[in-house]
Amino acid sequence: MTDAARTAAPASDKARRNRIPLDWINFLLADVQDGLGPFLAIYLLGSEHWKPGLIGMVMTIAGLSTVVARTPLGSLIDRIDFKRELIMAAAGLIGVCVAVMALVPHFWPVALAQAAIGAANAVFAPAIAGISLGIFGRKAFTRRVGRNESFNHAGNAFTAIVGGLCGWLLAPVSTLWVVAGLALLSIAASLRLHRGDIDDRAARGFEEAGDEAGRGDTSAKGSGIAHLLRNRQLMVFAACITLFHFANAAMLPLAGEELARDYPAVSSLCMAACIIASQMVMVPITILVGRKADDWGRKTLFLVGFAALPIRGLLYTLSTSPQAVIAIQLLDGIGAGVFSVLFFVVVEDLTRGTGRYNLAVGLTSAAWGLGAAMSNAIAGYVAELLGFNAAFVMLSVCAAAAFVLFLFGMRESGPGAGATPVASRSPAGRSTPPASAASVA
Repeated sequence: MTDAARTAAPASDKARRNRIPLDWINFLLADVQDGLGPFLAIYLLGSEHWKPGLIGMVMTIAGLSTVVARTPLGSLIDRIDFKRELIMAAAGLIGVCVAVMALVPHFWPVALAQAAIGAANAVFAPAIAGISLGIFGRKAFTRRVGRNESFNHAGNAFTAIVGGLCGWLLAPVSTLWVVAGLALLSIAASLRLHRGDIDDRAARGFEEAGDEAGRGDTSAKGSGIAHLLRNRQLMVFAACITLFHFANAAMLPLAGEELARDYPAVSSLCMAACIIASQMVMVPITILVGRKADDWGRKTLFLVGFAALPIRGLLYTLSTSPQAVIAIQLLDGIGAGVFSVLFFVVVEDLTRGTGRYNLAVGLTSAAWGLGAAMSNAIAGYVAELLGFNAAFVMLSVCAAAAFVLFLFGMRESGPGAGATPVASRSPAGRSTPPASAASVA
């Protein structure tokens, strides 16, 4: 379908046709995209008797693979018109790799499967964000991202319930088969998405219609990686979220390993309860942030999310009982809920008009993916050498540093706050002013 045909369809019609399929994609990909996370740690430690350091290593391999793949895949997603098919291929690859880990739980098969899962995982965030922007447009983007993330977190809770019950009633390995099944279902949901309704220029950060500066070859306009690297606010933002994810990524897996060590009979069930608790908090948080971020401001909401993380890390040092761990995990619902919506919105604020939105999502998520990957490796070895409490304290200090850097280094990027997103260039070389607050709402 041509650009003209895409933009001819009313936005309300496109939104109505694709709302439910996109909801299901987010719901089903919730745990497919990270290959089970904490459940994998419980399976490897509790059933296969791996050491924490080795578990941290294979989880780091997945994270590093994601880091390497995110920037080139973000650039690719900016340029292609088959984003839906790319999501389907990535989900299928993850389903196969999860089956390999369940059938052959030895180091090299698991490590290679985790590397492939990490690369496939790099597809989902920029592709879904780009599809959402291309279908729903900038005016509805913040609200749509909030809806995406609410279904994502509801899917996480559903998978945690099913996976936890299967791990408790059957065996920990059964949780991996749950993920493989969800991968197949996510492919079916993707087929219901109307590819022709995606405005590919809008999906990469240009105006939805009439932006002649956004047509044709953008390489001459200086909007590639080098241009993004000169965007100071984008780089500060990348540093903040890298610290945030370094502090956050290992917390729940470490708590899961403590549960597997001290309460092996109920560790899978307790991990499911932890995930359900946080996801049930995230669902209303993402809806609230999606609806209010334009009015309340991105920075204020982000600081609330950043503040919850160091408190959560320190609380983990006070008790290892299942009840305490589950209660503490409620704080993750605040921090992760705020982040999951505002990450995509703030990147759009800071790169508006460049035509490199998906590349920017890939580049910045590669940065925080590196932080998350190193978190599992470093915290795993700190826990092995000095104990779990030392690892939680180390992660809490990094979380506090992220809060301070965001407080003093980032300015408000939302509508009406004097944000200065990167402007596109007209054919005559004049700078096109940023969109008004009304066009961002």
